[in-house]
Amino acid sequence: MKHLGILAHSTEGAALCFLAFCGEGFREMGAHEHPDVTLDCISMARSMPAWDSGDHDSIRATLAVSIERLARAGADFFVCPDNTAHLALERPGDAFALPGLHIAEVVAERAARDGRKRVGILGTRYTMDSTLYPAALARHGIAVEVPAPADRSLVNEVIFGELVNGVFLESSRREYLRIVDELAARGCDAVALVCTEIPLLVTPDRTPVPLLDSTRLLARAAFEVAAGQRAVPNWRGGPG
Repeated sequence: MKHLGILAHSTEGAALCFLAFCGEGFREMGAHEHPDVTLDCISMARSMPAWDSGDHDSIRATLAVSIERLARAGADFFVCPDNTAHLALERPGDAFALPGLHIAEVVAERAARDGRKRVGILGTRYTMDSTLYPAALARHGIAVEVPAPADRSLVNEVIFGELVNGVFLESSRREYLRIVDELAARGCDAVALVCTEIPLLVTPDRTPVPLLDSTRLLARAAFEVAAGQRAVPNWRGGPG
């Protein structure tokens, strides 16, 4: 089996990915069993000024430190359960110390496998305003919709004001469900939850279309690599 390294950026999403990865092991390998996994986290506070200024190169350098530490801990590959962080991971630069699974590619692969034609995107404003998911989904012939500007602001405020701090309010859940309903009304046949904390707030039993849970899809793909069911990735930074 391969040793997974989790590059944490936001704590709630990283914790969910860790638990989901271990849960895949419990289901397939037996009670208490899972491939080795190491998590490394440099606090997101160190990167927030750079996110606000658009300095993705300095964020990439910070994330690269975590990847180097994961390599020294014996990890064979890494995942980063933070969609927005991939805007920095995609920047040009020296190859990372480990190969990694690209979260947008994992989500796009699943959307294509499910036959999706138009996917709504819910994430941070950095992610929703970027080409990260439009590019990944377009490679599979899938169109993208994002919420209206006011709703993008609301989604972003809830993420940074509540979700990353482990706060899950029913009022915010209702607003997110309203936005999912509107994306469905605009022709989306699925909605991708591309902030790794959103699956803790929004669940598929309350939505009119299927959800693409980026956190759990990444955890499943990571388990498949670790268990030898999927090839070790070769992406080491740069465009996915």
